[in-house]
Amino acid sequence: MKDNECMTTEGQETNGGEGAVEEAHEIIETPEEETKRLSGELASRTKEAADNHERFLRACADLDNYKKRAEKEKADGINFANESLISEVLPVLDNFERAFSHAREENLDSLTRGVHLIIEQMCAVLKKFGLEEIKSVGERFDPAAHHAISHEDSAQAEPETVVREFQKGYYLKGRLLRPAMVSVAKAPETGGPR
Repeated sequence: MKDNECMTTEGQETNGGEGAVEEAHEIIETPEEETKRLSGELASRTKEAADNHERFLRACADLDNYKKRAEKEKADGINFANESLISEVLPVLDNFERAFSHAREENLDSLTRGVHLIIEQMCAVLKKFGLEEIKSVGERFDPAAHHAISHEDSAQAEPETVVREFQKGYYLKGRLLRPAMVSVAKAPETGGPR
C-alpha cells in the first residue's frame, strides 16, 4: 500500500509539477525582456540618483550662501553695533562745541552752567544704554566694585569706609565696567610712646 501511496504521490507530483512548469514558463522572461526590464529599472534609478545629486548640490549652495550671509551680518553687527549710541552722543558733542565757543567769549558763568548741563545730558544718554554709576563715598569698601589706592586716618568715618573718590566706577547692565578708585578710612593711629 505504501507503494501505491508513493505512486499516487508521484502522480500528483507529476500533475502538480506540470502546472508549476506552466506557471514557471509564464514568469520566466526571455533574455531580451529581462534586459529591457533591467534597462528600464537602471534608467529609473539613474534619474533618481541624478535628482538626488541635484538636490544635494542645491542644498550645499544654499548652505554656502547662508554661511556667507551670516558672516556678513555678523561683520555688519560688529561694525555698526554702536551706531545708536553714537547717534545719542552726537548732540552732547555739539553742546561741548557750543560751550567751547562760549568759553572764547570769556563768560565763565555761562560756561560753567553749560558744561554742567552737558555732563547731565551725557550721563542720561549713557544711562539709557545701561551705564550705572557705582556709589562710593560714605559706602562700605567693596573690593568687587572699588579699587583702593590709599588709606586715610579718619576720626569721622568708620574704618573700611570710602572717604574719597579719585575716579568714578561704573556698571554696564549689571556687570562691572570699571571699578571706582577710592581712598578708604582707617582708624587713626594713637600717638602714644613706643
